[in-house]
Amino acid sequence: MRTDTLQLASRLAGRSEAFALATVVRREPPSSARVGDSAVVTPDGGFHGWLGGSCTRPTVIREALAALADGAPRLIGIVRDPDSASQSRSGLTVFPMACHSGGSVEIYIEPLLPARRLLIFGVSPTAQALARLAAVLGYRVEAVDPEAGEALFPDASRLVTSDESIEPPASGRDAARCFAVVATLGQRDEEAAWAAIQAMPAYVGVVASRKRFGQLRETLTARGATPEQLDRIANPAGLDIGAQTPEEIALSILAEITRRGRARRPDRAPAPPATASTETARDSAPATAVTDTERDSAPAAGAPTAGRNLAAATAATARDPAPGTSVAHTARDLVCGMTVAAAAAGPQAEFGGRTYYFCCTHCREQFVAEPHRYAAAAQEG
Repeated sequence: MRTDTLQLASRLAGRSEAFALATVVRREPPSSARVGDSAVVTPDGGFHGWLGGSCTRPTVIREALAALADGAPRLIGIVRDPDSASQSRSGLTVFPMACHSGGSVEIYIEPLLPARRLLIFGVSPTAQALARLAAVLGYRVEAVDPEAGEALFPDASRLVTSDESIEPPASGRDAARCFAVVATLGQRDEEAAWAAIQAMPAYVGVVASRKRFGQLRETLTARGATPEQLDRIANPAGLDIGAQTPEEIALSILAEITRRGRARRPDRAPAPPATASTETARDSAPATAVTDTERDSAPAAGAPTAGRNLAAATAATARDPAPGTSVAHTARDLVCGMTVAAAAAGPQAEFGGRTYYFCCTHCREQFVAEPHRYAAAAQEG
């Protein structure tokens, strides 16, 4: 690899700019490329380096841009005879060699994307725990609060003490790797939530009970938030893992962000049922809607700011089946297709006299919004 290619890659990485690195890993003469030759491809289609004749460049640029779009590396072969069976190997995609000199090359293309960005609003114990864990996972953490400081957020990449100082994502690609969590827990909730949705990240989670979020939603609507913006907010933030401590809540939130950023796997193990003691508080449900039950976890003794943190941790629905009803140990989440535990402590909803189970509260809420659609699809197959 040439020094100038390494220097360019280093500068781009230092500026947190995306690029793809293409490296020759195999060649057959008379190709002018050599094993180890490399080039940097930038998101605007810029090509910097050497991979042999210029006839390989369009294919490399096209595949590099595709790698930047989906975040997946790829191995390509530019060969004399793409239809030759000898060229077909698992993991190798072949393209025709346009150079008249012939030869062939195999090139490994690796997308190098900036670190995922996490905006954390608030200075609560949950916000601090989230910053610590996110930094370990490689996120670029930005603590957003007038009281944010190094003592509270030693692992943060940036401290933002004014909502006006938040830097919006520079592009759609940056927005797809930007996430925001509002963990103010009673302190400037409305201001933080408004700033979070204005940043237009790929994910906005609010750590609050559903009752509190209902009030927050009304305030945001009055300030001009659109229904689309509000519907994209995850509340309660995080997967339902029975979280109680700030660290457990942080884990559940990062798990939800990770899950949303990747394709759902059908073989994913079901989430364990929550084990925390609970207080059940039922909201009245419309006569024609899905039966809805809301609960907040009871505070654990000695837990920091337990009343607020625990209420936000496991505001999941739970309902015991009717007497005499037989419930299987597992069920299929009609929203995402996952196999889940058919447990009374997990997210569930009733519709048409039947109980449906879900992997998380987000899937349950999607079902509640359109129960006829999902129930009909289940009956069809």
